[in-house]
Amino acid sequence: MSRICVYLGSREGNSPAFGQAARALGTALAVRGHTLVYGGARIGLMGELANAALAAEGRVIGVMPDHLVEREQAHLGLTELIRVANMHERKATMAANADAFIAMPGGIGTFEELFEIWTWGYLGLHEKPMGLLNVEDFYGPLMTFLDNTVAQGFLAQPTRDMLQDAQTPEALLEALEIQLQGEVA
Repeated sequence: MSRICVYLGSREGNSPAFGQAARALGTALAVRGHTLVYGGARIGLMGELANAALAAEGRVIGVMPDHLVEREQAHLGLTELIRVANMHERKATMAANADAFIAMPGGIGTFEELFEIWTWGYLGLHEKPMGLLNVEDFYGPLMTFLDNTVAQGFLAQPTRDMLQDAQTPEALLEALEIQLQGEVA
């Protein structure tokens, strides 16, 4: 099936719902036959996601810069760990290995990855589906802000519509799969 890149926190966050959602997404990706592409860490939500996909016999590709591997943050039980020189190469490698993108709750790194891949889509550098897994309305304030950005004339509605959202892994994967099937047809 498809390779789906997931951006998410290397921390666990304050709600147990975040870890539950990461495990549910990892399991759903594997069960649906998708390959997980992610940042390669063994810690935080990243580790939860990868471990769940692996436990469900899924294929997991991690991409991590050498300096983080050396800090012993790499998950060494992955199907494949791609080591790269720096963070820029990491993002480019993850994007090149993905057919679609999901952002889960996370911090500044997750936001940066999400906005960069969305910008690349806006600029026509890819036509890959993108979505937010909106666990416990984590992304609700961002979506309100983005809708206000449209209302204020700084963002076109079609660009805003490129970024889908759902509250469950199943609903988001179904929406992304529909888009992926449309690209194949």
